[in-house]
Amino acid sequence: MTQKRVSSAASSNAYVQGSTIVGDGACTEFNHGVPTEERLEAFRRAVWEAGLAYARDNLPWRGIDDAYAVYVSEVMLQQTQVSRVEKFWPRFMEAFPTIDDLAHAETAQVLELWQGLGYNRRALALMRAACACVERFDSTMPDTLDDLLSLPGIGPATAGGILAFAFQKPAVYVETNVRAVFIHEFFAHHTEAVHDRELIPLVEQTCSHDNPRGWYYALLDWGAHIKQTEKNPTRRSAHYARQNTFEGSHRQKRAFILRTVLAHSGISFTEVGALLNTEENRMGRPSVDQTTLNRLVDELAAEGFFQRVDDALQV
Repeated sequence: MTQKRVSSAASSNAYVQGSTIVGDGACTEFNHGVPTEERLEAFRRAVWEAGLAYARDNLPWRGIDDAYAVYVSEVMLQQTQVSRVEKFWPRFMEAFPTIDDLAHAETAQVLELWQGLGYNRRALALMRAACACVERFDSTMPDTLDDLLSLPGIGPATAGGILAFAFQKPAVYVETNVRAVFIHEFFAHHTEAVHDRELIPLVEQTCSHDNPRGWYYALLDWGAHIKQTEKNPTRRSAHYARQNTFEGSHRQKRAFILRTVLAHSGISFTEVGALLNTEENRMGRPSVDQTTLNRLVDELAAEGFFQRVDDALQV
């Protein structure tokens, strides 16, 4: 599917050296007071310049003003590396190019295409939101915060991203790379964990009203650069959570069961348990007991991944 691209170019009078702001009135920390407009303006200039220096304009979802396409990219990028999403987003958009296509797709088809991205609940949330858009918004993504937040699975960050990237509307968009920049620049010597409620006023004050899309692209790219070249500032966020090991985890067992049912719809509960335990034993882990297996299967069925009909598991 060919997506319409829009310009995200920006200019600045500040410049960056490494990952540090250099310029008049540079804002390098935040000492619990209200920053002056001069300090905020220095920060704005530096963000634009960093966006030019570290731009990732080759990402396939950049410069797209199709709100549905933006929404898919925002959901995929949650807790998933950009390099992986680069491979999956084009395939997904080719298979389901419109909200209607996704809303009317078979659950199995969507889940099969999602395999490898992880956190499969996101795929179901996408489908539910697409169905809601078809039913309530004439097969379009709404362009107001309240309407976006009314859709299944859409929270403030995703809604903010859709408003900024698709509709060029100033919005609060706080995700990991945005956090990295604001913590790095305003809370460099802050000894306590930084809560989003401390960042949001700064995000609101500094967001460009003329080009919110380009502004957040610049923040995202600078944040990615900071995290690659320095100690990750988001570790000082109150919302930072180290990702648990996948292998051997509850999530890994759920993923194995789902993959198995997708590949063999109608497979029996007993067969799934046997295959899971064969895999667990092969990896040097103990077998899963019946109580745990029942809980895993019932969780997945309750969340809508498949149906449990007597002993059979069907997508």
